[in-house]
Amino acid sequence: MSKPNFRFTHYDLKDQRAGTIIEVTLNAVANVRLMTAPNYQRFTEVLDFKYVGGVARKSPIRMPIPESGHWHLVVDMEGHHGLAESSVKITPATGQMRAS
Repeated sequence: MSKPNFRFTHYDLKDQRAGTIIEVTLNAVANVRLMTAPNYQRFTEVLDFKYVGGVARKSPIRMPIPESGHWHLVVDMEGHHGLAESSVKITPATGQMRAS
């Protein structure tokens, strides 16, 4: 089975509620792709997949979770040089309590 032919950093965001904000901090221009679990599986198998996001030219960027479910975030340099360092912060949707 094929795998992506570029390096990427994967964050398993687990189950998140709609409206939760994902904040990604980068040290370089990179692709930031937020996707559901089934789409992440398709990504790893080099099949067509759907995602929210794209090229991040500024940092940090904030992306809301569009619908409740299991989400993954991929930071990659496809089409760019090098490998960006990244970090992720999750901020619960307004009115949502943090799990302890």
